[in-house]
Amino acid sequence: MKLRYLLPVLFGFFIMGFCDIVGIATSYVKTEFGLSETLAGLIPSMVFLWFLIFAVPTSLLCRKFGRRKMVIAGNLITVVGMLIPLMVFTFPACLCAFALLGIGNTILQVALNPLLTDVVDGKALSSSLTAGQVIKAVSSFSGPFIVAFAISLSGNWKMMFPVFAVLSILSALWLALTPIKEKSETGSTSVKSVFSLLGDRFVLMLFLGIVCVVGVDVGINTLAPKILMERCGLPITEAGFGSSVYFLCRVAGAFIGTFLLSRISDRKYYLFHIILGLAVIAVMFAGVSEKIMLMILIGGTGYAFSSIFSVLYSQALKHIPEKADEISGLMITGVFGGALVPPMMGVFSDMTGSQAGSLIVIAAFALYLLFCGIRLKKA
Repeated sequence: MKLRYLLPVLFGFFIMGFCDIVGIATSYVKTEFGLSETLAGLIPSMVFLWFLIFAVPTSLLCRKFGRRKMVIAGNLITVVGMLIPLMVFTFPACLCAFALLGIGNTILQVALNPLLTDVVDGKALSSSLTAGQVIKAVSSFSGPFIVAFAISLSGNWKMMFPVFAVLSILSALWLALTPIKEKSETGSTSVKSVFSLLGDRFVLMLFLGIVCVVGVDVGINTLAPKILMERCGLPITEAGFGSSVYFLCRVAGAFIGTFLLSRISDRKYYLFHIILGLAVIAVMFAGVSEKIMLMILIGGTGYAFSSIFSVLYSQALKHIPEKADEISGLMITGVFGGALVPPMMGVFSDMTGSQAGSLIVIAAFALYLLFCGIRLKKA
């Protein structure tokens, strides 16, 4: 591994974390336009829906144009999305901006993960992918602070978007100036052949696991400020830091996981964390309303689910290593789980009249992840 090649790839994971600003942004947009919980749930969906539509085609384009070029393209699409709210600020314009953010992020996630395999030893894949998730989580953690900084300077939370645009441009330039020798994959492929991999029961299980873990991640990120406002009566500016607590603990969990996953089996690591996550969700559902305790529980979910994605993804790559691009496209398609959970949470929340309804949805998806953990390979 040479840092010259590794660093620009890892910086791409920082840009990848921008999709998580949708958690705090949803609360601001909901307040600004007076949206219901159900309608506000469409905002995260606009980010994650595109993983279902574009992930597999992107994996095919990676073969044609190369992974590095596709990452650069994803950065540039992100820049366009970040500029829209500065020019037009209406609810449809916000949906369009988050849609472009989702499309750019889809390309980044599909192309970056296999690009990382071009610059690291395959034996360290789980820990390397987890290191990337650490950086992504740092980016996610920074989001609410960037919003608070923008408000302190201009009184307008929308001024966070130029910051994200500039960072995306820097990432694209850095990678464009870094020549990386990519591993070529032999044989032809198509959208049909990629989805045919779901005929493998183990791959299908991992794919559905990705759907669930991203759904849980986006769900908790979206829920954190809302549950703090509901149960503790906090203003939105203060409640937004609940998302930062969540991502801070994800950073800690992913950082620890980077070392532990190179020493213990994926299965043991995974099972401990998913059981911890379910326990924390159960306590949160019990109706805790004390601010510090809620923050601890939110942080606990961040730690528990910090490396679940990396384990599922690396197990898929190790299962069929000769089809890295196709597996990447298929697994990243599962990120559309982030589009499924928020609207379901909104419906359940409106039905029950509280955020406890949202926790029911998150718990259901987490239970499937426990099933996946039992079936994981020990290596």
